[in-house]
Amino acid sequence: MATAAQWVEGARPRTLPMAVAPVIIGCAAAFDLGSFKLVNALLAATVAVLLQVGVNYANDYSDGIRGTDNDRVGPLRLTGSGAARPWQVKWAAFGCFALAMVAGIALIVLSQAWFLLLVGVGCVAAAWGYTGGRNPYGYLGLGDLFVFVFFGLVATLGTTYTQAGQLSGPAWIGAVSTGIIAMALLMANNVRDIPTDREAGKLTLAVRLGDTAARISYVMMLAVALLLPLFLVYDYPWVLLVLLLIPLCLMPSWLMLKGKKRRSLIPVLKQTSIINLGFSVLFGAGVVLSGVLA
Repeated sequence: MATAAQWVEGARPRTLPMAVAPVIIGCAAAFDLGSFKLVNALLAATVAVLLQVGVNYANDYSDGIRGTDNDRVGPLRLTGSGAARPWQVKWAAFGCFALAMVAGIALIVLSQAWFLLLVGVGCVAAAWGYTGGRNPYGYLGLGDLFVFVFFGLVATLGTTYTQAGQLSGPAWIGAVSTGIIAMALLMANNVRDIPTDREAGKLTLAVRLGDTAARISYVMMLAVALLLPLFLVYDYPWVLLVLLLIPLCLMPSWLMLKGKKRRSLIPVLKQTSIINLGFSVLFGAGVVLSGVLA
């Protein structure tokens, strides 16, 4: 029987900033459009965090029963380690998805954005299908696309739309940038697991690219994410604040390029999560300050 501490570790709390970051950006864009709504923002954050935890448990379960996690380097795997029974991990994932849907329905009712019901169903289906089911797309190298779409575009733009009823340039740029950083985190995770994933037949994008190219792609993703906001500088000069993150990107980039031992890449996950959270705060502050001080 897994302890409470093991369940918390299995939820991979280091990845949770990735769920909060797009909500922060979406709220800043809504504020810039003159329609920030606190309750809607809190509900959006609840949906994002529950989906992230649900995905983490679902991946733990699916990879565990396939044997992919039998020889992993990194955080505890509840199923693969035997700390929890597979059915317990599966129902923990389903429980998170169910609660996310409840919060999502409440958000849709408040915003009257009924078309988001289909988006919500798509989110849950994509979360489970990443490593679950007969043909998990995470094993085909499509997981990065899922992360970009759902933890970048959908989470950010959905947050903005459910508050303002419309979208804007900052919402789109912020959504793309935070989605790319989320992809970078997944790339760091998958680079670490290339040997075991290849052996298990899990053909992630990192496996397909190969070790060297995958490591370089991580650095390029961070660079693109930080440079994209420059397209907004004319109307939103304060978004230049995101460039303050450049020093914070140096260490994980160096580890990705030079870290030979797989275990040395573990800190990159936390560092990338912090970068995304920092990006959301600085980008959001830049958008808000540009409007207030204009």
